[in-house]
Amino acid sequence: MYNNPYQMQPAYGQQNLNDRIDSQIAQLQQMKEQFKTSHQPSINQTFQLAPNNAGIKYANSYDEVNRETIYVDTPFFSNDLSIVWIKNVKGEIRSYELNEIIAKDNKDLMIENLQLQIKELRKEIKNANTNNEFINDAVENEKPTNVSNVRKSTTKQKQPNGII
Repeated sequence: MYNNPYQMQPAYGQQNLNDRIDSQIAQLQQMKEQFKTSHQPSINQTFQLAPNNAGIKYANSYDEVNRETIYVDTPFFSNDLSIVWIKNVKGEIRSYELNEIIAKDNKDLMIENLQLQIKELRKEIKNANTNNEFINDAVENEKPTNVSNVRKSTTKQKQPNGII
């Protein structure tokens, strides 16, 4: 009760209280306006100079890759995925050939091994046949040196001591 500003007082005290409340409301409005003007949101502008699709690209030829402008190192694949070109920011292009690696099971490995063995055996047979032909040709072309080339007559001649 004592020194309570909100306690019911005579009309003069009530008016004084209303004036104080109005002045406080006015101060709050003024502070609100000052806050708005002093704290304007800063404007941030970001400029994106390059597209952000740093993934893979597709090209049909080396020339097409060469014409393309890039901002980060970028791989270019041919449509059939057999060639990849990697172009760096400097414009240098490296080309690679791609081959599919097919997983092989034990049967595939055994078949491949047997095919290699067959191929090696065919080579050995071919070499053996070549060597035999060389030997046969050499034997046929050689003439014995201890055999005379004189023809003998077909008639029987009498040998001394009566031996025919």
